[in-house]
Amino acid sequence: MKQLLLLPSLAMLSFCGFAQTQIGNGDMESWEAVSQGEEPVNWSSFMTADGNFANLADVQIAQEADPRPGSSGATCARIWSRDAGFGIVANGNMTLGRINMGSVVASNPANHNFTVTGDAAFSEAFTDMPDSIVFWAKYTAADNGETARMKATLHDDYNYKDPEDAASSDEVVATAELNYSPTNGWQRFAVAFDYSGPASNTAYILVTFASNSSPGGGDAGDEVRIDDVALIYNNVGIEEESNFPMHVFLDNATNELNFVSETYEQGTFKVMNMSGATVLSGETASTVVLDAPAGVYMVQVLVGNEAKRFKVYHQ
Repeated sequence: MKQLLLLPSLAMLSFCGFAQTQIGNGDMESWEAVSQGEEPVNWSSFMTADGNFANLADVQIAQEADPRPGSSGATCARIWSRDAGFGIVANGNMTLGRINMGSVVASNPANHNFTVTGDAAFSEAFTDMPDSIVFWAKYTAADNGETARMKATLHDDYNYKDPEDAASSDEVVATAELNYSPTNGWQRFAVAFDYSGPASNTAYILVTFASNSSPGGGDAGDEVRIDDVALIYNNVGIEEESNFPMHVFLDNATNELNFVSETYEQGTFKVMNMSGATVLSGETASTVVLDAPAGVYMVQVLVGNEAKRFKVYHQ
């Protein structure tokens, strides 16, 4: 269940006007009581699931006094798989949305996590453009060939489902997804967002952590501990200590790239989307119009024999 919304980061781009937000309770320190047990504040589990078979839900999440090494907190979240009977393994599941239990067949599309746009308790409003999501995990499984799963999706104003159906796929702005093997203790993971769309207006973020990447896969007792989930914003190109002779920023009010050089050196540039395709190139000037869809772009600048990449956020 949710009580915390997104938290503003201390870092802010002064001239771009972006307040860089974080997912509330990513450190898994705040917990609340629900009908059968407890859930981390701002996250949901089977105990608050919806669907025709929600009455079969059981406890598969708990607060553990086992934070990742170096953490300033005291707890993490532990989710685990269980034997649901009749040969069915129910994977552990934790999400920023809501779980729908629509079928006793694990792989049935009626079983999914989803954003409930009309209910703040099961949705996470979000409009920023992070570069990546990082998290710490400690994963143990009976079979070392199994994998756990993390998926984070930025999407528009839609009740997006994970796993995606055809309709949900049309509403995606960016995705960061990772299936990872059992770990030797705690391990930090960083997963970049792919801003391939096809949607462009971010309104929500849905994040899922599961004890197995395959619905119904793995074994009862497989478990993963999660701690310190955070969004990373790499504001490349605005560091004061940079010695590169030119800086670049995007003015979203005019849709113009601004090339700033104290020495007025001439250079060339290339603008690439997050798939690596070039959308604009030419010689640097004080301003250059960027006529491109909303999204994150890399601007590669060459001045003499020096090159540097800058990241810009196009609204």
